Formats: sequence, C-alpha cells, structure tokens
Amino acid sequence: MRFYLHYLVLLGSSCVISTYGPHQRAQKKGDIILGGLFPIHFGVTAKDQDLATRPESTECVRYNFRGFRWLQAMIFAIEEINNSSSLLPNITLGYRIFDTCNTVSKALEATLSFVVQNKIDSLNLDEFCNCSEHIPSTIAVVGATGSGVSTAVANLLGLFYIPQVSSYASSSRLLSNKNQYKSFMRTIPSDEHQATAMAEIIDFFQWNWVIAVASDDFYGRPAIEKFEKEMEDRDICIHLNELISQYFEEERIQQLVDRIENSSAKVIAVFASGPDMEPLIKEVVRRNITDRIWLASEAWASSSLIAKPEFFHVVGGTIGLALRAGRIPGFKSFLQQVQPKMSSQNEFVREFWEETFNCYLEDRPRHLVRGGAAMNSRRPCTGEEDINSVETPYLDYTHLRISYNVYVAVYSIAHALQDILTCTPGKGLFTNGSCADIKKVEAWQVLKQLRHLNFTNSIGEQVDFDESGDLLGNYTIVNWHRSSEDDSIVFEEIGHYNMHVKKGPRLFIDKTKILWNGYHKEVPTSNCSEDCEPGTRKGIIDGMPTCCFECKECSDGEFSDHKDASVCTKCPNNSWSNENHTSCLLKEIEFLSWMEPFGIALTLFAALGIFLTSFVLGVFVKFRNTPIVKATNRELSYLLLFSLVCCFSSSLMFIGEPQDWTCRLRQPAFGISFVLCISCILVKTNRVLLVFEAKIPTSLHRKWWGLNLQFLLVFMCTFVQIMICVVWLYNAPPESYSNHDMDEIIFITCNEGSLMALGFLIGYTCLLAAVCFFFAFKSRKLPENFNEAKFITFSMLIFFIVWISFIPAYVSTYGKFVSAVEVIAILASSFGLLACIFFNKVYIILFKPSRNTIEEVRCSTAAHAFKVAARATLRRSTVSRKRSTSVGGSSVSTPSSSISFKSDGEEAPSPSGRQRGCKQKVSFGSGTVTLSLSFEESRKNSVPVKNSRGKNSLECKNSDDSMLRCKALQPLQNSEAGSQPSSRTASNNSSQESISASKREEAHNSEETASFPSANSINFVANMFTENPSNS
Repeated sequence: MRFYLHYLVLLGSSCVISTYGPHQRAQKKGDIILGGLFPIHFGVTAKDQDLATRPESTECVRYNFRGFRWLQAMIFAIEEINNSSSLLPNITLGYRIFDTCNTVSKALEATLSFVVQNKIDSLNLDEFCNCSEHIPSTIAVVGATGSGVSTAVANLLGLFYIPQVSSYASSSRLLSNKNQYKSFMRTIPSDEHQATAMAEIIDFFQWNWVIAVASDDFYGRPAIEKFEKEMEDRDICIHLNELISQYFEEERIQQLVDRIENSSAKVIAVFASGPDMEPLIKEVVRRNITDRIWLASEAWASSSLIAKPEFFHVVGGTIGLALRAGRIPGFKSFLQQVQPKMSSQNEFVREFWEETFNCYLEDRPRHLVRGGAAMNSRRPCTGEEDINSVETPYLDYTHLRISYNVYVAVYSIAHALQDILTCTPGKGLFTNGSCADIKKVEAWQVLKQLRHLNFTNSIGEQVDFDESGDLLGNYTIVNWHRSSEDDSIVFEEIGHYNMHVKKGPRLFIDKTKILWNGYHKEVPTSNCSEDCEPGTRKGIIDGMPTCCFECKECSDGEFSDHKDASVCTKCPNNSWSNENHTSCLLKEIEFLSWMEPFGIALTLFAALGIFLTSFVLGVFVKFRNTPIVKATNRELSYLLLFSLVCCFSSSLMFIGEPQDWTCRLRQPAFGISFVLCISCILVKTNRVLLVFEAKIPTSLHRKWWGLNLQFLLVFMCTFVQIMICVVWLYNAPPESYSNHDMDEIIFITCNEGSLMALGFLIGYTCLLAAVCFFFAFKSRKLPENFNEAKFITFSMLIFFIVWISFIPAYVSTYGKFVSAVEVIAILASSFGLLACIFFNKVYIILFKPSRNTIEEVRCSTAAHAFKVAARATLRRSTVSRKRSTSVGGSSVSTPSSSISFKSDGEEAPSPSGRQRGCKQKVSFGSGTVTLSLSFEESRKNSVPVKNSRGKNSLECKNSDDSMLRCKALQPLQNSEAGSQPSSRTASNNSSQESISASKREEAHNSEETASFPSANSINFVANMFTENPSNS
C-alpha cells in the first residue's frame, strides 16, 4: 500500500494529471466532474500479440455515428444544466468522456483513469506540486455500452462506490444483483422483462418453432436463459440455440448460417448488439436467405449497422423491442452546430468530421489519421463543410431512444446533486439526518442520493429507481419498413409492451401496420407441425420436441372446438361428441317406452293376457255350478285367476319412463302376484293328492280339507313374500337411475337397490314352484278328465324354463332391454300357467258340455280307485302264483301285464229315476278286464249320495291267465248295500287250470279283500269333487 501511495505521488508531481487515461477524450473543467463511457467505435483491430516486442495499444476501428450522437447528448444535457438558473445554480458541471470501442479492455482503461483521479484528488497533493491542470474527482459515470462492458466497469466502480448510470444495452438481469454490483443503476428496463416481452410476441402470432441466437457475453447468455424459461412456460419450442460474436471466425459463422438455413423454423429471436449481429447478417445476405422473420432485442432493434438498405431484402419486416423515444428540445440545432474548430474540448469531433465527409483535416498530420493506406486516398477538408448536406445516422433524431436515456441519466445525477444542495440539516439521508457538502461531495454520497431519487423528466414521466437500481419503463414495438423517399429503413411503431400492468394484457400490437419481409400483410407461420383442426388433438412424436406433433382424432365422447388443442375435452355426462368431434350433442334418452314398437307389442301381449284371464274368470263364474268348475276348487280358481290378472298387470309397470315410485312398486307387485298364483296352485294340487291317497275317509279329512284352511295356507305363503318386499323397500329401496355408460345414449333404468333382495324374491317364488311341481308330478295319474295335475306339471316346467333362462339374460343385457327381458319372462310364465291350467277346462265347458257331467266325475273317480286296487291285486296274485309254482316244482312264465281304463258312458232306464253308467277296461297281458259301473239318480237336480246306487261287474276276455286274474279281481265287485259280488266269464280260448289251483287262488284272494277301497270310500271321493267344498 505504501508503494502504491508513493507511485501516486510521483504521478502527481509530474503535473500531467489531465492526461490520465486514453489520449482521445472529450473533456471540460467544472466544479463537479461527470464521467462518460460511449462506444465511439464498434471494435478494435484484432492483433496476434506474440510478445516479441513491447505490446502496443489496440486501435479502435469502424466509427459509430450513433455513439457519437449519444456522447453529444451527454454534453448537451450538461450545458443545459449549467445554463439553468433553477437546477444547480452557481455550480458548474464538467465532464470527462472516453471511447470504450465496445470492448472491455478499452472501457477498463478509461475507468481506471476515473478511479486514479479520485484517489489522487483524495490525497490532496496541491502542497507537493503546483498543478494548474488539476481536475476534481469524478462523482458519477454515465455508460457504458453493452452488458458485458458494463459488468466489467461496474465491478471496478463498485469497489469505490462510484455511481454508474447506464443508458444503453446494459440490460442484463445479472446487473440487478446489488450484492455484486453495488453502484450500478440504469435508465432502461432489465432483460427480465425483455425476454418475457419477446416470448409474448411469439405467442401472440402463434409461432411455436423458433431459433434463438444470443451474443456470447453477459448480455446474451442471461437473456437467452430467461427466454428459454418463458418459452417453456408457453409450450413453445426452440429448435436451435446459438451464440454469436463479432470476433468469431468466418468458418464458425458459416456453420451457424448452415444450421439456420437447414432449419424448418422461420422465426429467429436474437439477443445481441449490432456489432455482434453484423457478421451473421452479412453471411445471410450473401446466401440470400429471405424467408426468415427476425425478432430484435433493444440492443439492435434500431442499429445502424444492420438497418441498411442493402440488407433490407433479408431483414425487412424485422420486429424489434425498442426503448421508448423521448423529446429533447434544442438537441437538433445542437447537433447541427458541431464543427472541428469550435469543439476544441471534444477530440472526437475531428474524427467524426473526417468519417462523415470521407476526408482528412488539413491541420492534422496524415500519420495521425486512422485507417492507414485507406486514408491516403481521401481528399483534404477544411472543417467548414455543411453537415446537413450529408445523410448520416448522427442527424437521425426522429426517434431519440438511447440519446434520450443518456439525457435522463445526466439529469438524474443533476437532481441527486440538487437534493444534496437543497438538503435541510436534520432531514438528510446520512447519519443523524445530516447533509452532504455540495462543495466537497463524494461519489458514495451521490450514490446514496440516487437510490432515493424521485423527479419528473422533460416529458412528464416520473423517474425513480427501484431497489435493484432499475428504472421501470415500457418497450415500443417497431417494424422495419422501407422509406418511400430515399429507400432507407424506417422503424414503424406497431405497438407497445407495458411492464407495469399487473392484470390484463401487457402486449398490444396493431397487425394492420405490419409488413412481413418488408412487403406482405399475411402473417407467416413458423410451426414444426401443421395446425390441428378442431376435432383433433396434438399427438406426441417419439424423439421429437413437444411442438412437433401429429394430429390425432379425438376419442368418442371427447371434442375440441379450436385449432391446436393439446387435449380433447370430455363431453358432459348427458352429452356425446358429434361425428366430427367438434362439439357435444345431447345424448338420446332411452327407456322401454309405450310408444316404441317393442313396448307396444309387450303392452298388447299384457292386455291380451288380462283379457284372456278375465274371459276365463267370466266363464268360470257363469258355469260355477258345473262339475268341472266345482271339481277344480271353485274359490281357489277364482283367486288363482285374480292373481294371474295381477301378474299380467304387473308387467305393465316395467314399461314407460322409470320413476322412483314405479321402481319401488314393480318388483314387489310382480313377486307378490306370482307367489299368490303359485300358492293357489300348490294348495289345490296338495288337496287333490291328499283326497285320493286317503283310503278310509273320516270327518277329520273334511275338517282339514276345508276352504278356510286352504285360504290360510295361501295367505301364509304370500305373507312371506310380502315380508321380503317390506324389508327390501325399507333397507335398500329401488330408485330411478340414469346410466351414462353407453355411447350416445342415456338409459333410464331402475337401480334395484339390492340384487340380493331381488334374488330372494325370485328364489322364494321358484321354491314354491318347485314344491308345486313335486306335488303335481306325484298326482299326475289322478283322474285326468277333470283334474289338472298333469297340466300343472307342464305349467311348472314352463315356469322353470322361463325363469332359469331369465337369469343369464337379465345379467347379460343392459339398458331398456333389462326391463324387456323381465316383462317377457312375466308374460311367458303367466301365459304358461293360464294355458296349461285353464284352457282345457274352458274348452270342455264351452265345446264339450257332455263331459261336464257328474257321471264323468264319479266314473273317473271310481275308475281311479279300481285302478289302484287292481294294481295291488295283480301284484299280489303274481306273487302267489310264483309261490305255488315253486311248491309244485314247476316254473310258469308270467307275461307282463299292463292295466288301462277306458270308460264308455251308458244309460239304462229305471222306473224311479235315471240310470247312468260307464265301462272301464283293464288291459293286462293279452287280455282285458272290463269294469262296468252304473248309477241311478232321482229326477231332481240335486244328486245326494244316498239316492245313488252303483252296480259293478267284471268281464274277462282273451287272456292267457284270464280265469286266475278275473278271480283275483272278483273282490273288487261291490254294491252300495254290501251285496256279494257276481262275476261272469266269457268264453275262454285258452286251457283251464286245475280246480285245486283255482280254489287256492280264490281262497288267497278272498283273504286280501279287506285291503281294497270300499264303495263308500269311492263315493266320498267323488262327492268331494262334485259338491261344493264348503258342504263336503
């Protein structure tokens, strides 16, 4: 440190302090000095320093007319403040301005001069030397250029808390980090907003396939990083992500252009400065690549290096984000007054004059003129030429953007000094509210004041830096057009981006003002894949970015009503997609309707069933006193027919739109109706079987076979089903249900609540049917001309077939067909019961009245009794013969015998009344036995048992063992008064057996006579079925 101080002392003693820093400068003395760093040149010469000799300072090349105008804007603002009586009165501002040449090295060289000057000034070396050229400390610096240069400068100035107010291209978001860049401030927005604005422009035009290019420095890299994130948030893909620099070799630039040319992306977003963009644009122009849309960041949106007429066929139509332009009164005339002879303090004027008029000043030696051999061809100039006669970017003050920001930066520093000047002790920003001394103000005090600055600029905008040292502002969106006057490129304002808006759109663009590629109005496309039409969605392609997709048709039940839909929207439950999948249509509501053909057919069948059942009921009521009706248990038949009417009617509840009350009523109505029906059939069948199996009738049989007990049994069987339904409806009541599972259709059905309860309901019905089937099958051979046991067996078979088939059909069907299946099962089983049980009787009653007589009933009853007895007798006689044959030592073959009965009605006149009869033939082996029965009745209508007399006879014909079999059946001849049976035998063609054998057989048969039914028993059975059961 001591050595460092001695070095500064030696420098001070040389009394050449005014020459610190680069030789070329613009400088003016003042009470307070402001520093300035501007890119008067676009770059430096590239030299390979082999260090064989002492390294020389690099030479700046390619004069920047706009950079010189920005320098002039700073000088103009300082002169305007010095001439102001209200702002910093009695205080003169001076300046020291250097050329950065758009490079870090030159910028640091100039920055060091500010730092060294401040340090020497702080040492107070006036007592050591008499330096008339002493310049005060630089309390603030305006500049530098791009973010890369400003970053280096900010690092150095931040060490000494010298405020730096940047106004051009230093928009990197990294510079907002106040922990690292303590003294950096800027009058332009951060790239944090610029990258967002660029992404919103791309999204606005619905581009999703772009190329991103950024300068390889602190400006481009952070900007492209933020841009990538913004694009990802908007599902926009970056095909190429490239870096550029003005110092890249030509081969590398060509490779970059090759990739751009081969890319399918048509939009190129560039975050770079004009000098970095120039090599790239020149190569693109050389290849004549004209079908690209360029998006420019604010660093080159109005760059004179790129906005050249000879580049327009490539860059025409460029859309750029530019800083908002401002007005600087009097600046135009100030620019026009520049002359080398009148600007002795500004050494950059001389070079500006030579570059503007392509000459060299006569009072300047040629060896000092930049350009070497190229300058030798220039003509001499006097310095008095008319500046207005030449078209240069220097005089293009139509849109003062950067120049205005330089103007604002200078005024910001001036207002901070004004606040120090007017500070009231006790209200200052420093310790204990103290104020800084304007005559001895230091850089760190100005920095403190700038952080709390708040003033209104010349165009009425409020200027105040935020906590990051950034000045919030808006972007103007420009479109590059060709001027109709001189073919130059003009920047047409087409919209703006307002970063202050928190809600609502920030971007506004007037599409009608845009000329694409400089000539066209139609918006170009830049998409990896063609737009997906409505009704389709984007499908991912393996190995490709998400922006590259294939269009897939929406699935059934989904739709998309706009282009490029990422996903298809599912239709609501009550809707279904149309054929093109562009919208949803309401689903068709379906149920078993009364109006559809199927519903009408089922309704007609149900009505037919009700009509036929009612017709049968009417026939039975009309012929209620006939033997057929009486024999079928008249009252139970009425109840059975009523239950069938209920069965047919319950099927109608399954037709029509299901409601909650119909859903809760239809299954119980069906179940109770069928149980009532089957209970009646069960009681009837069981009664018939018990009557015919009773060998010795007693009063006890009459009591338990009475009508009251039959109805009680029916009620008990039905009550069980009623309880099942009550429990079902209480715990899980059925309800109406809309089934949306089917495409395009909503089935309105009944949710049964509990399938287990439905299973119990049907299962109990089937259990009663099984019991009924058992009794009916057991009594199937009872007298068939009036008893329905055989037909009940058939009806139960039909019932089982229907309901067993119903279960898989019910499970496998859906929608309205579930109800249809159950209706068909109800109707089929109901028709089966009705037809099998009643149609035969109705046929006899209406079309065969001769068989609807009491004689037929009694004859068939007696025949059944004899049939049972004959079977037992023949079985016993066969056993006796086998025994006798075994004792006699001989074996006789016994032919198998079968017994059948055929009745023939006869009438024989009687003096006291009518005599009716019938003959029953019993066939066995090769012969038959004919049983003749006759009955006498009084002439009255009533037919009590006591007025009837029966006569029975047996005839044996053509049997091998006729004598033995006939004798075996003789005990079956009975009379009402207990008369002895008589028999007569017809002629017998076969040989007669021995008398002894005959006697033994006869004696054996006589012993077993007591086991056969008597005539009293037969008459009891007959009367049970012919009289009113209540009187039996």
